[in-house]
Amino acid sequence: MAGGGGSGGGVSPLGPAPPMWYHRDLSRAAAEELLARAGRDGSFLVRDSESVNGAYALCVLFQKHVHTYRILPDDEGFLAVQTSQGVQPKRFKTLPELVSLYLQPSQGLVTTLLYPVDREETAVSDDRDYSDGEDEKPPLPPRSASTSTPPGPDTPTDSPPAANGLSTISHEYLKGSYALDLEAVKQGACSLPHLNKTLVASCKRLNGEVDKVLSGLEILSKVFDQQSAFMVSKMIQQSVNQGGDQELENLVTKLAILKDLLSSIEKKALKALQDMSLSSPCSPPPLSMRHSKAIPVQAFEVKLDVYLAELTKIGKSQKYTLSVDVEGGRLVVMKKVKDNQEDWTTFTHDKIRQLIKSQRVQNKLGIVFEKEKDKSQRKDFIFASAKKREAFCQLLQLMKNKHSNQDEPDMISIFIGSWNMGSVPSPKSVASWVLCRGLGKTLDEMTVTIPHDLYVFGTQENSVCDREWVESLRAMLKEQTELDYKSIAVQTLWNIKIAVLVKPEHENRISHVGMSSVKTGIANTLGNKGAVGVSFMFNGTSFGFVNCHLTSGNEKIARRNQNYLDILRLLSLGDKQLSSFDISLRFTHLFWLGDLNYRLDMDIQEILNYINRKEFEPLLKVDQLNLEREKNKVFLRFAEEEISFPPTYRYERGSRDTYVWQKQKATGMRTNVPSWCDRILWKSYPETHIVCNSYGCTDDIVTSDHSPVFATFEVGVTSQFVSKKGLPKSSEQAYIEFESIEAIVKTASRTKFFIEFYSTCLEEFKKSYENDSQSSDNVNFLRVGWSNKQLTTLKPLLSEIEYLQDQHLLLTVKSLDGYESYGECVLALKSMIGSTAQQFHTYLSHRGEETGNIRGSMRVRVPSERMGTRERLYEWISVDKDETGGPKGKSTMMSRVGHEYVKSLGELGKVSEEGERSSKEETAARYTHMLHTKLTTQYRPKQDTADGDPSICKNSYNNPAYYILEGVPNQSAAAISPELLPSPTSTNPQAAKAPPPSAGARTKPPCATSAAPHPRRPMTGHPVRAISEEGSSEDDGGTVGSTLNRPPPDFPPPPLPKGALEMVAEAPFSKPRPLYPDLAEVRIPATGPVAPLALGEGFRRGGVGGVGAGALDDQSCSVLQMAKTLSESEFPGQPPRAPSAPPPLRGQPMGLGLDACRTFPPRNPIPESIAEDMPEEALWGSSSSSLSVGESSVGEWLQRLGLERYEQGLLHNGWDDLEFLSDITEEDLEEAGVLDPAHKRILLESLRQQQQQK
Repeated sequence: MAGGGGSGGGVSPLGPAPPMWYHRDLSRAAAEELLARAGRDGSFLVRDSESVNGAYALCVLFQKHVHTYRILPDDEGFLAVQTSQGVQPKRFKTLPELVSLYLQPSQGLVTTLLYPVDREETAVSDDRDYSDGEDEKPPLPPRSASTSTPPGPDTPTDSPPAANGLSTISHEYLKGSYALDLEAVKQGACSLPHLNKTLVASCKRLNGEVDKVLSGLEILSKVFDQQSAFMVSKMIQQSVNQGGDQELENLVTKLAILKDLLSSIEKKALKALQDMSLSSPCSPPPLSMRHSKAIPVQAFEVKLDVYLAELTKIGKSQKYTLSVDVEGGRLVVMKKVKDNQEDWTTFTHDKIRQLIKSQRVQNKLGIVFEKEKDKSQRKDFIFASAKKREAFCQLLQLMKNKHSNQDEPDMISIFIGSWNMGSVPSPKSVASWVLCRGLGKTLDEMTVTIPHDLYVFGTQENSVCDREWVESLRAMLKEQTELDYKSIAVQTLWNIKIAVLVKPEHENRISHVGMSSVKTGIANTLGNKGAVGVSFMFNGTSFGFVNCHLTSGNEKIARRNQNYLDILRLLSLGDKQLSSFDISLRFTHLFWLGDLNYRLDMDIQEILNYINRKEFEPLLKVDQLNLEREKNKVFLRFAEEEISFPPTYRYERGSRDTYVWQKQKATGMRTNVPSWCDRILWKSYPETHIVCNSYGCTDDIVTSDHSPVFATFEVGVTSQFVSKKGLPKSSEQAYIEFESIEAIVKTASRTKFFIEFYSTCLEEFKKSYENDSQSSDNVNFLRVGWSNKQLTTLKPLLSEIEYLQDQHLLLTVKSLDGYESYGECVLALKSMIGSTAQQFHTYLSHRGEETGNIRGSMRVRVPSERMGTRERLYEWISVDKDETGGPKGKSTMMSRVGHEYVKSLGELGKVSEEGERSSKEETAARYTHMLHTKLTTQYRPKQDTADGDPSICKNSYNNPAYYILEGVPNQSAAAISPELLPSPTSTNPQAAKAPPPSAGARTKPPCATSAAPHPRRPMTGHPVRAISEEGSSEDDGGTVGSTLNRPPPDFPPPPLPKGALEMVAEAPFSKPRPLYPDLAEVRIPATGPVAPLALGEGFRRGGVGGVGAGALDDQSCSVLQMAKTLSESEFPGQPPRAPSAPPPLRGQPMGLGLDACRTFPPRNPIPESIAEDMPEEALWGSSSSSLSVGESSVGEWLQRLGLERYEQGLLHNGWDDLEFLSDITEEDLEEAGVLDPAHKRILLESLRQQQQQK
């Protein structure tokens, strides 16, 4: 804290006692809120500077604006307000002296200091966070310090106080005996008997512990150093014989002996063992380089997914077996033919061009095989389950990686585990934890034993010493994988520990290891609560891992939120040059795990009933962490995989059958409701690859009242790039150029601003000039802009496109008056590469709070000589989102074009290989074309589909909806009709625009209302794949027929209404959610009302080149206006039940948007083709004769029969086509979950009748 800084003459800069107007490390935003609440000109406060350690910031309110003055210490420790150049500053010894001068008029400030705004003092005595019985007392610090890893520069060196010292005995001394000692000193006493007594009592248990340790070390000294053993024993005996008043000196003597023994015993033992080894035979070499056991050949039973045009050729659906030989690099595709004969084809790893996952049918996978040199064929297969499909993909990726000619990996697998051990040693085996076996989203048994590249273990209430804990983890991993994993970092804060282990082959790829910890226990001084963190570089990718234990207690939500913000701000990890950014923006990938202690706000009996029925969705809606994230209180833009396992706390120890939710306390009965206390979240840079493959908990580790939680991730990594062409010449230099930048910042200040740019691709950070435009429509917000004259051109260190497409740019908007950051963001360069400027739009955040928005136009210009690139391993798998909900188009011919496009994206990385066959200019043009046909999914707050739109005019960008923030008065929006403004308890509307039809691709007419995804928890129980911070990257390759500014690929447009004007009867506001809208989340045009949107008519959007003035017509429409129009219309023919729709993405609002559109049944969509070499006649023929295809047609059929309960099972097994259902057998129905004989007869009879009608 700045308040602790030194000053001249040994006088504290705060004077004898900190004045009440000094607010310590209060944030800038919080200071502005306090002054706004004060409301009077001349109100002021002083806080610590956020930009300079030891400096202060004087904040003054004048005419509703906050003015900030920096108070800087000089070399002698005197304080002065920073003045303009040439003005002599006035120097003061203390802060109160400085403030007293400016309490007088005409001293150079904007106004005289009149009304001090005092800080709010919080009572420490009521701040204990173990009141719910989770911790009876703050646990003891660990008995031994970390010995497995030498302490880094950030490792705390201060020893925590002994148990019960600070919390009980020391308090008693300060309250009572302290006065007696003071009186004795006044009377001439030279000792403090009461303090001595207090220290002896505090260290009583320490005495016993030291005796035990000394006894053990004495035995070791007798074995390894017999000469000094007698002397050690004599010294110990002398110290033990002392007593009485010399008890404290006795302890100090023993500690000195202990120090000497610890510092010498290892050297003496090493020498003794070396002497012994000279006379003993050589031992066998260690097994550290031993390879993991070979992966056996795995076989998958699948069905070929065929289409109507092919049914006449091949009859019923055929069953195949796919055998994956990872070690041999082969895939064998085998099908059974007549007379039990088998027809099989073998494809080597280089002949498998691409895997295309279906998002609509979770167990469907398309495989693109290379048949001849330039020809390929796609076949779609239905797996037994989605888990089997994922296992197959993982094995094929392993095969590709194993036989790749690349020296460095493109992708690694990470295991993350979190466990509150309950201060009890772990059982002998915790194999189920590291193998991800148990409840929730687990790995398939075929892949569960494949070793991960990194293992990260976070524990809380872990009483095992560090060395023993890490060695037990290494032994367990060796038993499971036959590999000697290397410990690269261990960090401990009391009983909170984090350990990172890596495959031996990756040890040299790890660099820049950092460790840190933050205490958030009582008065932020005890380490029983807090966080430990580890950071490092894996080749060119930065990783951060935080393990925390937050405040317990059902009602202490605000305290937990503050714990998180303190950790976010104070944990010292990562690049020190990025001090302006909190740790959520310092790493390519940040993982946050631990016992977060957020509880469920629901009656205990209701919770137990839902758990017994395995209905977790209602519980997730009242989960405190989810609710706080929805309000943007914590974990801004973090992601979490869907929770499909029961609450992990508070179980009866020794069993997982019973929750212990009551505990008798001295103050009465205490209730601990079952809760998901133990969580794993992550936040990644935009346009990076990360997929969560598992998220669950064990069900067989019962020593603690918490169950261990696990998650596994597939993460794209970059290598340390080495240019084959050397440093760029001036003619081959790449440039990052900005045309303009505009930001809306949440502040009552009216100062000038500049932007700082940071990136690993820059030699040093760069600054812009101050903004040249500034305006405000709301006292709490400021819009600032920079033209291209004010923005500097950036020169990357290397100019290769292969290097630049992996780089990111960090921006921070800083004020000229205090050089403090008002908001930070991160941009990916990948989508900005090209000859024309591209649009970006993202949110600003500071200290974990969203503080505004920023948008602009930029381009990354790469010379054609540096355009060569290659395909990454994670780009080899794409997601076919074109299937997701809605019509497929008017003919299946279009779907062939779509699949060819998917394959063309797979060719994106092969430009360098084709350079031998084509000129550099052709290669550059082809890459630029491919890149611009991919989606720009980054820079959209909450993945808002309208945010990245270059056609959004300034009216909609600077509209009052930006200013709807919690606690911020919405003055400019007051004139707008209340029905167009959301209330804090309304749903969270988001504008969405449908894309234009792209050339040769299928057209998707929009639904009138739609919601965009953002990376928060799902509101439904459907499976969800988590997305990165600003959008998806790994899925870009699977998007069919997209243009640059289409909505993010994780959110496809909803289906058409049934018929020309059919819509839902139920209002779209049927499920209100208490959400707080974020900045730029609601689009309300400031101009006149917008006419109702005609169905089937899309909004206009700017294309790649459409960023000129002509493309900036404001065609935006409030989603609330559209919803209102829809709800006021009555349409006939609506079925009583909404058919199924694709699963919504994480955090999407329930009441408005997608839910409103999900009720529209698709309008006769046409099945897509799967065989690339199918004759055109068959394709065209199928489009005119097919029935309705997809979930809705099967759903309507089942609903008519009253058997809609079987819809999900049929779809899950690939039976998504009514005509394809005609081939279904009783065995197939049983596999889909239809076990009732009567129901099987009804379904088969219905299908038979349909066939006869034809």
